[in-house]
Amino acid sequence: MAKTKRDLFLKRRMRVRNKLRKTAGDRPRLSVHRSSKNISVQLIDDVQGVTLAAASSLEKDLGVIGKNNVEASAKVGAAIAERAKKAGISECYFDRGGFLFHGKVKALADAAREGGLKF
Repeated sequence: MAKTKRDLFLKRRMRVRNKLRKTAGDRPRLSVHRSSKNISVQLIDDVQGVTLAAASSLEKDLGVIGKNNVEASAKVGAAIAERAKKAGISECYFDRGGFLFHGKVKALADAAREGGLKF
């Protein structure tokens, strides 16, 4: 009955997302994706199926290209908070996907909260 790491990740992602959908209401979803080299985040309106704002460590103006550490995650979190304010969004729900709320994901969430997003 051994499952692969990928299967366990997908199961954890769907469990998190389904729990959040029950309590989400009409708020947009702050979706996080972390790879071995980069981290990205999107504000998604699931009702209309559109991305409202996005930020990534691949953007040149953030100055963290090629870095995937806690500091880079904090800069991406601050950038998404600023872009959410420009889009008129103050509340969302945090979808960590299958990633654990620790390290880079936690740094991104904390920076977004300090920037004014509520979740």
